[in-house]
Amino acid sequence: MHTKVDFPCEVVETEDLGIILSDGCRLSARVWMPKDVAQKPVPAVLEYIPYRKRDGTLPRDELMHPYVAGHGYATVRVDMRGNGDSDGLMEDEYTAQELSDACEVIAWLAAQPWCTGAVGMMGKSWGGFNCLQTAFLQPPALKAVISVCATTDRFASDIHYRGGCLLGENFGWGAVMLSYSSRPPDPALRADWRYEWLKRLSAEPWLAPRWAQMQEKGDYWKHGSVGEEYARMTVPILSYGGWADNYMNAVSELVTHAPAVTKGIVGPWVHQYPHSAVPGPAIGFLQLAVRWWDRWLKGIDNGAEEDPAYRAYMLHSAPPDASAKHRAGHWVAEGQWPSARVSRQAMALGMTEPAAGTQARPLGVLAAETGVFAVKIATPQHLGMHTGEFFPMGLNAEMPGDQRSDDAMSVCFETPPLDAQMDLLGAARLHLRLSSDAPLGFVVARLCDVAPDGSSVRIAHGMRNLCHRTSMDHPSPMVPGQEVDLSFDIDQMAYRLAPGHRLRLALSNSYWPFVWPSPTPTCLTVTQGHLDLPVHSGSAAEWVPPEPEAAKPWAHRVLRKGRAARRIETDLITGQVCLICEDDGGDIENLIHGLVSGETMSELWAIHPDDPLCARAVHVWEQRLSRGDWAVRTKAEAEMTSTPTHLVMKARLQAWEGEHLVFERRFDDRVDRRFV
Repeated sequence: MHTKVDFPCEVVETEDLGIILSDGCRLSARVWMPKDVAQKPVPAVLEYIPYRKRDGTLPRDELMHPYVAGHGYATVRVDMRGNGDSDGLMEDEYTAQELSDACEVIAWLAAQPWCTGAVGMMGKSWGGFNCLQTAFLQPPALKAVISVCATTDRFASDIHYRGGCLLGENFGWGAVMLSYSSRPPDPALRADWRYEWLKRLSAEPWLAPRWAQMQEKGDYWKHGSVGEEYARMTVPILSYGGWADNYMNAVSELVTHAPAVTKGIVGPWVHQYPHSAVPGPAIGFLQLAVRWWDRWLKGIDNGAEEDPAYRAYMLHSAPPDASAKHRAGHWVAEGQWPSARVSRQAMALGMTEPAAGTQARPLGVLAAETGVFAVKIATPQHLGMHTGEFFPMGLNAEMPGDQRSDDAMSVCFETPPLDAQMDLLGAARLHLRLSSDAPLGFVVARLCDVAPDGSSVRIAHGMRNLCHRTSMDHPSPMVPGQEVDLSFDIDQMAYRLAPGHRLRLALSNSYWPFVWPSPTPTCLTVTQGHLDLPVHSGSAAEWVPPEPEAAKPWAHRVLRKGRAARRIETDLITGQVCLICEDDGGDIENLIHGLVSGETMSELWAIHPDDPLCARAVHVWEQRLSRGDWAVRTKAEAEMTSTPTHLVMKARLQAWEGEHLVFERRFDDRVDRRFV
């Protein structure tokens, strides 16, 4: 990444600008703006998230916000209510209060003498969500948004549920937020930090059980799901996603359905901004952002509205690598989306009988025609250990690894070796006719690229809770033994399979720890099916993005180096299989304001191959802040288990000032298993 220090505008910074809301709540903002705004007002660009501007997102903020400000904008990084250096309490994610506050902040920014009255909003993940959700509310001063790694459907495609399946990350994210929101304001900015801290700790919600009890798409999930009424998306949207992330689908959804000028870019990336993300190639996200703001906040006729509707990095066949630094491929630029260059190719699921006199099992094939068959899916509970994280953040083996061990436990259908390359762009759709021997269950489909050496790379995956076979809003248990028709999309993809490789469809009814297991080891019987593939033609290198640039990095000193580990362990006595993740971020001092911050986490995901009720997740998070003689520390511990009828979630939150324990609270929740 190229560090840029010379900008068209000289930038000045305000480290703690107070924005007073109508109820008296003060939100703390860090602001960068051109020095001469008193004479030349500028548009404002807002990023509004709970992740603490003073320490949490500071390293990335300093790369981004001064860069945009240097091109003639006031960039405003606001701590949400109840987080960082702001007043108030946070109750949940994407609440009506959160979005009302966002609208107030936008109106406040537009009314400032240094602002032209035009405001843009941007963000990644939480910020990517709430900038879309705020656009949905149509505040008058909001003129455009840039959303990175977001969703349009909070139930069907988020960290809580995917296709109605309860994700392990629902519990994991609850543990994260219990930890993240437990930290106090910085005493250097707030003399009342201790009062605010204890107030926050006392009100801290344990959200995982709340999310888990809502097992259908009701009003709670529809709130904040902009796909419920795309007609309200009337401001221009630039949407980004990454193939190594699990928020790639929103880009296509927005480009397809939003009535405003909407452009989409999907690269090979994990859950990071595209100028700093892996796998490479990274791109000049900040230059593209300035171009977007110039068009819609300044009215500069730069042709941004004529850019391709959908730009996607088409990955090429490569060996599996859960820590890939770079992925070979090329950029495809589609002038319209859905693309006229994509045709749908149906491939039937079939079985070939083994040769006479052999003991081999039937082979599943993807072919033009199929016959009658019956194949049972009853996969071991530990299948899925090489799935990777829902949103991988970097190079700690968080992306999908070699799928061949999971494939070996799955029911697989595959093509013969390809005579020529096959390009796929879009979402495949799977159609199955099946029955189940239990009322609750799910099916997972993985599309894989199988090399001649047998290694298997996951191209995309999709899943469906069988209770949601006909409706997300009104699920119903399966009737054991009764055949049903089931159809669902596999995630968006852009992928080129090399000649000699095979396309494999792997089916399972377990996917640990990505999906929380069913209460019993169910058996599905599939008797018919086909895979509808989006085959792309005419693809070449069609877009050359700018090289990544950023402002200078933050001034810091590493006091203690971090370390990370990710391993799979099998107990040879009990048969239990565990995925263990450890990440110690070390301790780092900010050389500008002196705050020392550190974070340590560990995750245990344990299960027995034969017993879904042995599933157990244990997460521990520690947060550390200090400066001179002042030091605080919080610890969040969470555990999830289950019974045939309930999901059991326990947690403990502790806080220390120096060596003194100043707060402790325990949570113990049981959630009815109605559809999971």
